[in-house]
Amino acid sequence: MKIMKTFDLYIVRHGQTYYNIYRKMQGWSNSPLTNQGQKDAENIAKKLANIEFDAAYTSDMTRAEYTAEVILKHNQASKINRAIATPLLRGVFYGYYEGTNIDEANHIVSATHGESNYHDLVNKYGQVKIKDFFHESDPFHQAENNDEYWQRWHKGFEKIQNDKNVQDGSKVLLVSHGPAILSLIDRYGQGKYDLEKRPENGSLTKLHFDSDGNVTVLGYNIK
Repeated sequence: MKIMKTFDLYIVRHGQTYYNIYRKMQGWSNSPLTNQGQKDAENIAKKLANIEFDAAYTSDMTRAEYTAEVILKHNQASKINRAIATPLLRGVFYGYYEGTNIDEANHIVSATHGESNYHDLVNKYGQVKIKDFFHESDPFHQAENNDEYWQRWHKGFEKIQNDKNVQDGSKVLLVSHGPAILSLIDRYGQGKYDLEKRPENGSLTKLHFDSDGNVTVLGYNIK
């Protein structure tokens, strides 16, 4: 993928949802924000209130759209007042496992690959293979594999860089999801970040895109 513009991407994880507290797999499933989730959105909105965004994007999941709406409502520096919602920037699709208890799903996937727990599975094979394992163990094989996931996200990045409002030096807001942010850090973080520390709801992660197609992590899981 060729990134033609140099810009900073401010990635916010949506506020806490009911599926988050119930510990359910939540990729393309919608679950409303809790009261704490609304506070998460308000808190990060206040911290970003003086950042001038030239464009704003969000996953088309309602939890992300609501968080983006709150951020832009509080923003004092940007001319834009609405984020562009796109399915290209959703989190990973878990297929058959959508809505399943996280521990139960992780146990099934781990067991099918000879590991007793998910932690050992990740340590042995790395984050890249995990999406493939969910796809393989899905009885319908509808969960996204790693290639499908990144093909979609690359299209999302291309959509942003082709935005006429995004120019060299722009700041762009993106509201997305925990596993998506973790995948970005795994891919672009050069091993500098602890992947066992997952991004918190309402946290900020910053990426820098340059004109040569390089992506640099400027900060991860900032609260």
